[in-house]
Amino acid sequence: MSGDAILERRLRISGTLIILGLIVEAVCLLWSRPLAFVLFIGFGGTLLTAGILFYLYSLVSETRRI
Repeated sequence: MSGDAILERRLRISGTLIILGLIVEAVCLLWSRPLAFVLFIGFGGTLLTAGILFYLYSLVSETRRI
């Protein structure tokens, strides 16, 4: 696999994680129960943070190769 294909794959994964996190958070905003806040922060926030960190890791690891 070339470097560009690996970077594209990693960016696609990080984008998917971010989108899933935003969807979970949007659904939790429609709920008015205490469990919604736990899911909002626990699951949605974790997916969003994982996507952002994986995105940054992808950029840094690709920069080191050049």
